Amino acid sequence: MLTVTKANLALMFFLELGVLVSVGYWGFTLAAPLAVRILAGLGAPVVFATLWGLFAAANGARFKLHGLARAAFEIAWFGGGAAALVASGLVTGGTVFAILYVVNGVLRLVWDQV
Repeated sequence: MLTVTKANLALMFFLELGVLVSVGYWGFTLAAPLAVRILAGLGAPVVFATLWGLFAAANGARFKLHGLARAAFEIAWFGGGAAALVASGLVTGGTVFAILYVVNGVLRLVWDQV
């Protein structure tokens, strides 16, 4: 049975994927030559995924962050996803994404899921 706490962890996972999709979408929607759009659309998610893997992946981060450093990293990482949506012209989507992250983060703190 799916509990509320497990649903919150699932939301976290989908938010992580959402960041990668958001920065990819941003890259492909740039007002730039096709080669630049392809590079940004494919490269930005690779950069973001690499950073997540190095510093925040639950099982296997090479330089796992804790406490305020983790909080700052998450705010910058998920904020980057929200900002990418806004920069792509999806202001409502970026706002909803940011709100979902804040709610998820608060619930993870309350339920000791960090």
